[in-house]
Amino acid sequence: MSRPGDLATRLGVAAIGIPIVLGALVVDGWVLGGLMAVTALIGAAEFYGMRRRSGERPFREIGAVGAGAAVLIATGAPTVDAFAIPALGLLLGLYAASFAVALHLRWPGGSPIGAASTTVSGVLYVGVPLAFVPILRALPETRGAGAPEELLAAMGFILLPLLVTWANDSAAYFVGHAVGRTKLFPSLSPGKTWEGAAGGLVGSIAAAMTCAVWFLDELPVLAVSPAEAALIGAVIGVVAQVGDLVESALKREAGVKDSGRVFPGHGGVLDRVDSLIWTFPFTWLMLELLGVIP
Repeated sequence: MSRPGDLATRLGVAAIGIPIVLGALVVDGWVLGGLMAVTALIGAAEFYGMRRRSGERPFREIGAVGAGAAVLIATGAPTVDAFAIPALGLLLGLYAASFAVALHLRWPGGSPIGAASTTVSGVLYVGVPLAFVPILRALPETRGAGAPEELLAAMGFILLPLLVTWANDSAAYFVGHAVGRTKLFPSLSPGKTWEGAAGGLVGSIAAAMTCAVWFLDELPVLAVSPAEAALIGAVIGVVAQVGDLVESALKREAGVKDSGRVFPGHGGVLDRVDSLIWTFPFTWLMLELLGVIP
């Protein structure tokens, strides 16, 4: 149970952090891209720190800069088509650079393949998913809907994964504490239950359908029906919980409680975005598979 001081600290951080994020979403452009790039850089650095505690030897500086660069590439080219080739070039360049540095500084005992692979995996785990933030934010303008007059409609496709993930987490917490009995994954995350997971899934579906009606109804070119929204919410709800479990596994392997200490009472950046780095790209994928994106 959180102590009163811990709760006050958490509320204080949230009171500062939420307006900053919402403000960046409203302003958009390089303000949003810059904020997400810094988030990716710090999150990747936390990932490498945990991998080092697990016995691996990635190049933290190379990978962290690469994660931030992935977001900046997407900010300048906010469509998947325009992002794909530069992002591939970035990943290949990082792999080659990590491999060369490992050979130069650590050979013969430096495990260059492992070092390079783990360095690139941090960019794939944190940087590339967060690159979908500017892509989703720009979706109405880049896919033929123009610049909607309603602000919420303009931000609809980025609000979708944000609100669905929040609803999933909140519903899972309250349902799990109220009626949770059957452990979901006791060896990895003892506090999670199947009942809580089911409640989170229901919350995700309800939030997605609400977004479709309230925010996305203003975008006829990119219309999302309630049925499509329910399916998107179900998929996002599942991957959000997977993302949370993946970070739990990383922390258990590293023997740490939090990924970092950036936010007092909240842990590190990865502790805040562990689910979102899965739900952002999966939101785009579902929109593509359902034919919402023309």
